[in-house]
Amino acid sequence: MSDLALSDFRDPRRYVLLDTILRLRWLAALGQFVAIIVVVRGLEFELPVVPCIAIVGCSAILNLALQLVFGPMYRLTPLAAAALLALNIAELAALLFLTGGLTNPFSFMFLVPVLISATALPTRLTIALGVFAAACATLVGFVHLPLPWEPDSPLVLPLIYLFGVWLSIVLAIGVTSLYAFQVTEEARKLSDALAATELVLTREQHLTQLDGLAAAAAHELGTPLSTIFLISRELERGVAPDSPMAADLATLREQAQRCRDILAKITQLSSSGAPFDRMPLSTLIEEVVAPHRDFGVAIDIRVAAANGSPEPVGMRNPAILYGIGNILENAVDFARTRVSVSAWWNEALVELIVSDDGPGIAPDVLKRIGKPYLSRRRPGDDSSGARVGTRAGLGLGVFIAQTLLERTGARVTFANRPFPDHGAVVRIAWPRGTFESEAVLTAS
Repeated sequence: MSDLALSDFRDPRRYVLLDTILRLRWLAALGQFVAIIVVVRGLEFELPVVPCIAIVGCSAILNLALQLVFGPMYRLTPLAAAALLALNIAELAALLFLTGGLTNPFSFMFLVPVLISATALPTRLTIALGVFAAACATLVGFVHLPLPWEPDSPLVLPLIYLFGVWLSIVLAIGVTSLYAFQVTEEARKLSDALAATELVLTREQHLTQLDGLAAAAAHELGTPLSTIFLISRELERGVAPDSPMAADLATLREQAQRCRDILAKITQLSSSGAPFDRMPLSTLIEEVVAPHRDFGVAIDIRVAAANGSPEPVGMRNPAILYGIGNILENAVDFARTRVSVSAWWNEALVELIVSDDGPGIAPDVLKRIGKPYLSRRRPGDDSSGARVGTRAGLGLGVFIAQTLLERTGARVTFANRPFPDHGAVVRIAWPRGTFESEAVLTAS
């Protein structure tokens, strides 16, 4: 099973819709304008209205210009989106400079642009915006005009309190942005991994459909080719050996026979492994194991029944073949000398166990096994199972295999062999009725 390319699902440059940023900027401009009007008209505090309105007006003009020039569906590059968010921080810092600095309760709005960046932009740009926001908060903490307040009793906050406000802003920027980034990244990984799973299953289903089409084509073309072959042979018999048409008729008969032979091979391939066939569990295991032999690792197969129960027979399901094959490939990659594939069944359960004698699954990985983008495979693995260097890739193999198998009704568990043995053990168990049901094919 080949690994999927990273570029198939994930673009390291995360493009953001201009409309998304503009909506946020319009909301900020509207909120700032309303706050200015409320402070001046409602609370009747003295405020440098003209500079504040000028800052908000410049923000609105820029929004209009961007909307007219690019259109709302234009996708910004990460750097352009970060520049607009940085401009939001600068505009907020300018307004806070005119209205009391960190004594202004709206100083916590420094958090918003960085939080947005954490959910939509690369990490390096989010860190840069966080540093810029902290620097702006520090600057307006020291340099600012007085907070609009009652002229007779101006509000003077202690220095230690202002330091606490500054520290809380900086910590909120760091902690909240980190949390938002982790949650968003997990959701993005899960979404991409599910897309990869759907792609793998779609490819398997396409192969299944091609198999059926090949069988149908072979059946439909068999009759006219037989007719062509018979007529060409009769014509060849009625023509003198030295006739110019004799060679052409012989060629026509030979090519018709060649087409019949090709269709016969296609029919044999389809009948021996058609998706419509039912196959015993032992045959399914042999089909999965066959591509992984002759790689320097011995593969032992043990099949046993409990209480003399007849062997289960199920559909040739691409999801089961791919899922077990992917798990077996991992076992072969990490095994030192031997991989064991064991199967047993009774009247209620069908269980398949794949184990190896490799280093086993690391405890930290075992706790998170089955999550997307979790990979510990290394290139240059020698036959002893040593892991050298790092390997680029999605690490989606186990996730896709587990997802496909669970779709067929299986329960997949991962463990290590008990000490002093070593190696990984993967158990795949189906209710027997589910394994033998035709619904398994549709569930995939």
